[in-house]
Amino acid sequence: MISKNKNLILLLFLLTGYMNNLSAYYSNLSQANDSSNATNNFNFNSEINKYASDSINIDLKNKNIYLYGNASITYENAKIQADQIIINWETNIIEARCGKDSLENLIGCPIFTENNETFNAKLIKYNLKTKKSFIKNISTKEGEGYILGKTVKKTNKDVFFLRKGDYTTCNLDKPHYSIRSNKIKVIPGEKIITGPAYLTFFNIPTPLILPFGYFPSNNKQSSGVLIPSYGESENLGFFLKNGGYYFTISEKLDLQLRGDVYSKGSWSLKSLLRYKNRYKYSGNVNLNYSKMVNSINGFPDYSKKNDFFIRWSHKQDPKLNPLVNFSANVNAGSSTFHRNNSINSDDYLSNTFQSSISITKRWNNLPFNLSTNLNHSQNTQTNIVNLSLPDISFSVNRIFPFKNTNKNWIKNIGLSYNMQTKNSISTLDTLLFKKQSLSKFRNGMKHNIPISTSIKLFNYFTLNPRINFTERWYLNQIEKKWNGNDIVTDTIKKLTRGYEYSFSTNLNTKIYGLIQFPKSKITAIRHVMSPNISFNYKPDFSSSKYDYYKNVQNNINGDVISYSIMENGIYGSPSKGRNGNIGFNLNNILEVKIKSSKDTLNNTKKIKILESLNISSSYNIFKDSLKFSNINLNARTRIFNIFDINFSSIYDPYVTNKSKTNNLNQFEIINNRLARLKSLNTSIGLSINDKSFTNDKREDNEGEKRDFYDIPWQFSSNYSLTYNKGLKSSEFSDTIQTLNFSGNLKITPKWKIGFRSGFDFKKKELSYTTVDIYRDLHCWEMLFNWIPLGFHRSYTITIRVKADILKDLKYEKRKDWFKPDYD
Repeated sequence: MISKNKNLILLLFLLTGYMNNLSAYYSNLSQANDSSNATNNFNFNSEINKYASDSINIDLKNKNIYLYGNASITYENAKIQADQIIINWETNIIEARCGKDSLENLIGCPIFTENNETFNAKLIKYNLKTKKSFIKNISTKEGEGYILGKTVKKTNKDVFFLRKGDYTTCNLDKPHYSIRSNKIKVIPGEKIITGPAYLTFFNIPTPLILPFGYFPSNNKQSSGVLIPSYGESENLGFFLKNGGYYFTISEKLDLQLRGDVYSKGSWSLKSLLRYKNRYKYSGNVNLNYSKMVNSINGFPDYSKKNDFFIRWSHKQDPKLNPLVNFSANVNAGSSTFHRNNSINSDDYLSNTFQSSISITKRWNNLPFNLSTNLNHSQNTQTNIVNLSLPDISFSVNRIFPFKNTNKNWIKNIGLSYNMQTKNSISTLDTLLFKKQSLSKFRNGMKHNIPISTSIKLFNYFTLNPRINFTERWYLNQIEKKWNGNDIVTDTIKKLTRGYEYSFSTNLNTKIYGLIQFPKSKITAIRHVMSPNISFNYKPDFSSSKYDYYKNVQNNINGDVISYSIMENGIYGSPSKGRNGNIGFNLNNILEVKIKSSKDTLNNTKKIKILESLNISSSYNIFKDSLKFSNINLNARTRIFNIFDINFSSIYDPYVTNKSKTNNLNQFEIINNRLARLKSLNTSIGLSINDKSFTNDKREDNEGEKRDFYDIPWQFSSNYSLTYNKGLKSSEFSDTIQTLNFSGNLKITPKWKIGFRSGFDFKKKELSYTTVDIYRDLHCWEMLFNWIPLGFHRSYTITIRVKADILKDLKYEKRKDWFKPDYD
């Protein structure tokens, strides 16, 4: 081998057209050049862009150039790297091979890159002129998968033909599984097609045979069959689930049609329509219909139920129109759909469906806002459906008409306007589409104008006076008459107006208390009190001068009662009775400042002992008796950053009569207490994870390695207690307790366990419970879901490929059963 510098000089001569001078010394080369027109037309200088290697050898007799050690050639948009590269300037063929180290191990095997496609091989032969290639032992990534082939031919149209090839999504040199075929065609960036194929595990063939294989390798969607999963249900029989067809309608629209079928007669149909217009809007429509036949006719657990459910979600991109927005979130269906069909714990435990379709409009440089909504809510326990068709709101943001004046309190006078109109109905879901339901719609319009300002008094107090005007419009009014036996109620079609106004003001300030302990670990205690005194006045709009209330006889003795002509109005009626409430409210915050042993720059930290302690009540100066309202006490705090504690209670300052049905105008002071407990609610929430005690661990066990703290885990629980005594004695009190908890634990990087449950204090047993176990199997994953309690119980074992392209390659074992007597 001649020196590298000489070879470089000689190669430059070869590649820049000096072959004619050299042919005078080598007659065999000139003869070859004369006989090869194709070679004469091929110019190495213009075709090969770059080359590099540790050493170069030139064989003029065989017309080869040998590149050894870290060799690479860049040719147009193709690049070849290998330990050994051989260039034949007569045949225009580049051959790349592996090298061997001192232990005879292969090193520097060829890597071929072209058009952003890269593959590895043991041998590559590439024709510079035709761009065809022959490859041995190829390995390349295509889409989400990997292609392995023993012998490969590549055409000049970038199409690969593999003989004895494998397709897999496992990235190991020896993949855990593959789909193997003797014939595979690969069109990079588009698709992979195989002939008859079979599944292998750890290179062991299985009897799972496919007549052909088709794997799209681009990001474009394509229509195709959705393969169902199969299994057995104890109550429903053998099944095929989620089989169907996927339609690619356009780049902006696709459709999935799926179905389930069970051997005992149950079936369901599902459709999912998805749409997306970039920078404009996106959404999906999901329709479900099912017929569930549980058990066998004549058995005690036999049941038959038809269910449906509709979901529609629509979002508008703000870039489409920043002033107009349309959105939709629709969830509607039969009350028993989730109970009979869903295994999702959130859906199963939810007892309400809520929907909203909304259009909002704003105006540039104007304080106007318009909102139109269609709202729906449905309770699966009571089967009550509430619809608002439509609910329209128009508002004017707060404006300051006197902002140019000098006096602050006049300058701060602001007013706003809000109009609402609604047409709604509340009925049973079984009666919703009946003719008689149309007459049950209630409608009306409400106008509201608040006027307020803020006045600073003596630098420490803030006074906030407010005047509020409200007017209601209805298309009918109520008229009641005594027919001699009973009260007859008529609805008269007539435009009815009812206005009311009120005045209110509140005075508030803040009082700070501070105690310092310079030599103690607790350096200071701070108490912040926020007292608030308010007054609210509203006239008696049941007075005859307003004509909103009328009297009607209600018995044969001639007694009369008062009623509102706007009774059952969707926005209510003007208030009855004069109101002059003086309100008292005191909020407290308690904080401590302690020395910190961790932070040397800021050696103190604040801790809130009480985030809020609020006491409130009111006194009505116009009532004849029972002028004080109930006393409300609320508290909230957080302990150690893991416990959230909330407490609320209501106390009655008046005693009750002997039958415990009404209050007497006497204070509870006569019973040696300030007030009587009516109800309370307390909740304690706990949320901890593997990071919650990290700091304590480092302080207490510094230098000691604790693997426990490196295991990701999370646990949360919530306990609530509701006690409602009302006017009754303690033996008639009503107590409701709930306890819910959930958590997950990542035992190892590949094992994860999750659970969710609760405790029913009434039945003294666990409530709805789910257990999930997850195992990472590298390119596969295993999931186990178990629902041991509840109306719909089941367990599911799923082993599936992780990659989306082969998500239907899975094994699923499912068993479920129903408990109709479960409450």
